[in-house]
Amino acid sequence: MRELPHPATEDIRLSAVMHALSDEVRLELVRRLSNDWEGNCTLLSEDIEIHKSTLSHHYRVLRESGVTRTRVDGRDRHIRINREALDERFPGLLDAVLKSLDD
Repeated sequence: MRELPHPATEDIRLSAVMHALSDEVRLELVRRLSNDWEGNCTLLSEDIEIHKSTLSHHYRVLRESGVTRTRVDGRDRHIRINREALDERFPGLLDAVLKSLDD
């Protein structure tokens, strides 16, 4: 199983997280992952009408910022919110973002 690069918890920067969360598509992906669900990237993006290359870019921005973690299993990629690291670095931030998506 191939590993993708993820930032260490101490290397996650608030500016990168805020940038990742500043896009409507990425916010929608985070909302879909909000129930501690690990999603296959194809199922996760169902009904999001953008090109695959653009979607791959959004997944990469989320992963490289530390917002998500991606696990590669063969040809599948499974994505989840990096809750532990985000809560450690920025307590309450993720909960506030998720709450705002419900309003």
